[in-house]
Amino acid sequence: MALLTRITGPRDLDRLTPEQLDRLAAEIRTFLVDEVSKTGGHLGPNLGVVELTIALHRVFESPKDKILFDTGHQSYVHKLLTGRQDFSKLKMKGGLSGYPSRAESEHDVIENSHASTVLGWADGLAKANEVLKKDDHVVAVIGDGALTGGMAWEALNNIAVAKDRPLVIVVNDNERSYAPTIGGLANHLATLRTTDGYERFLARGKDILERTPVVGRPLYETLHGAKKGLKDFIAPQGMFEDLGLKYVGPIDGHDIEALESALQRAKRFGGPVIVHCLTEKGRGYQPALADEADRFHAVGKIHPDTGLPIASSGVDWTSVFGEEMVKLGKEREDIVAITAAMLQPVGLDKFAKAFPDRVYDVGIAEQHGAVSAAGLATGGLHPVFAVYATFLNRAFDQVLMDVALHDCGVTFVLDRAGVTGTDGASHNGMWDMSILQCVPNLRIAAPRDADQVRAQLREAVLVDDAPTVVRFSKGAVGPAVKAVGKAGSMDILRRPAEGTADVLLVSVGALAPMCLEIADLLDRQGITTTVVDPRWVKPVDEALAPLAEQHRVVVTVEDNSRAGGVGSAIAQALRDADVEVPLRDFGIPPRFLDHASRKEVMAEIGLTAPDIARQVTGLVARLDGRLEDEPAEAARD
Repeated sequence: MALLTRITGPRDLDRLTPEQLDRLAAEIRTFLVDEVSKTGGHLGPNLGVVELTIALHRVFESPKDKILFDTGHQSYVHKLLTGRQDFSKLKMKGGLSGYPSRAESEHDVIENSHASTVLGWADGLAKANEVLKKDDHVVAVIGDGALTGGMAWEALNNIAVAKDRPLVIVVNDNERSYAPTIGGLANHLATLRTTDGYERFLARGKDILERTPVVGRPLYETLHGAKKGLKDFIAPQGMFEDLGLKYVGPIDGHDIEALESALQRAKRFGGPVIVHCLTEKGRGYQPALADEADRFHAVGKIHPDTGLPIASSGVDWTSVFGEEMVKLGKEREDIVAITAAMLQPVGLDKFAKAFPDRVYDVGIAEQHGAVSAAGLATGGLHPVFAVYATFLNRAFDQVLMDVALHDCGVTFVLDRAGVTGTDGASHNGMWDMSILQCVPNLRIAAPRDADQVRAQLREAVLVDDAPTVVRFSKGAVGPAVKAVGKAGSMDILRRPAEGTADVLLVSVGALAPMCLEIADLLDRQGITTTVVDPRWVKPVDEALAPLAEQHRVVVTVEDNSRAGGVGSAIAQALRDADVEVPLRDFGIPPRFLDHASRKEVMAEIGLTAPDIARQVTGLVARLDGRLEDEPAEAARD
């Protein structure tokens, strides 16, 4: 790694010859395969942007010039070129983030890794430069997968207004986001990729347009890849030039000299410019290229030579959901599935294989996915929209005003709910049970094990007059947790051998095993406990209030923000029922959590059995008057 180890910052690239730059690119690919195979991470996307990132840092002067990535999972090469070459703890506590991080480097700007936002950021930064009369450049790197998001087109519409405001948009066109990119925009970019020559394209453009009816406004037309209006023919850059944007490309995204030439032209232009680069996801690593599903978009620990996983983590929550969906699909022809560019990550790949005409990939467009689901439900189907919990945040208004307001029977399945850990602040699914609490008639299921995923998914799709939500965790699913009784629709997981218990412990979802451990720890302190799993955490079961009244203390434990979460809803339900029982709610504090393993994050925020048992013991002791002279222990934030 002779060349790479000599790169401590972007300006070290300036003295390298073309031959050395090619050697550096090869070294970076070898480094990425060797290091990411040890820790796991986003391998395929970064193998595809090596030359592009080198060219960006040779042409622009970061951090004075702002280089923004959408999404941030393609920033590993950027980290290497800005002096961060210790990947030994990538995505681990104390190590590098898997995304750009302001705490790591002045070269990083955007930490939020939700897609399709970079052009809005770039628009704002370019406007700030204009007002403050700065000559800094703003460069936004966006993949065609992210261009399927509506926010990207809203930003383009604004960027195009200022013809003399410098802003360079680099379209990293690898034909994929997680998987092969779909939609009209992707089809148009494919046309640009496969055009043999400019003049030949012009020659047949007129004939194409003569057979195409005029269909409305220019922006609508460009989204469908056609350039109409007063012009008689179409050029490859037409889609962007209809919006008033200068177009350069397509450029070979693995030819550093060609990339630098194109970027220099864009830099000198003095207005908004699209630089269209063709790259290959997974380039240089045969196991990634052979993975047709997602080109090793994200991997766990793998053997670097073969790309095979080192160890299996067992059955995971996602696969349990995916298998049950296939069974439901066979039983009910009205069930259809929706994904936002994540067919395989959310477990819908088997459903798509079994029922290819009943699955819809809307691209990275969660808002559209939710509204489309409302239309599907109104049309007589039952859509199941599977999405990461953190990404449902983006579609809240559509869940509220399109699905719920219209009493649509749509089931949202939230994968990676709760603390996900290694992907950092923007990927923890810690807000869904809070933001959805205020949606009228919506119902939320939090399964505790694989059996409950299957059962509650089936219960959810039976609801045809309101939205339902089924949320579950990331990773391996543990053994089944059996119920010992019922209270209303709730499952009782533990109760004292005789008499009433001191504590009613309300366990939410996957935290059931931990709550049973808490009960064991309390039992050793002479504190008896009833553990109950509500199963459906919204609405609060009417049987909970009278059950709570039989206990001295109510404790709620959830893998969601404490602010407005299940604990808050239960507290309100008890107040409404005039049940005056002390309640302590445990959950995720209302702050952004640094990347680390799930276990480490849970320990840091005090969401562990010993921490909770210790605080509950103190609470019961104060009720008994044993700690009257000691200050009350403050609740964790």
